[in-house]
Amino acid sequence: MNKRNHYSAEYKTKVVLEVLREEATLNEIAAKYGISPVMLSRWKQEFLERAPGVFKKGTSDAEKELEKERQRVSDLERKVG
Repeated sequence: MNKRNHYSAEYKTKVVLEVLREEATLNEIAAKYGISPVMLSRWKQEFLERAPGVFKKGTSDAEKELEKERQRVSDLERKVG
């Protein structure tokens, strides 16, 4: 049976940043962390594709949803007293 590993966003970021520093090859870093080079390449590609979004103005969907939930909690608290 094949067990899939789930890595946190923080872990993926740490490993991808190490790849981007180019102090070792992608294959060497993959071996160091016991990660498939193909998977690490995907992480790097996703990281680079999403990076420009960090600097975009405006509110993300997650931020909008969070604000909506905060408003809902506030409304419920007023009703409860």
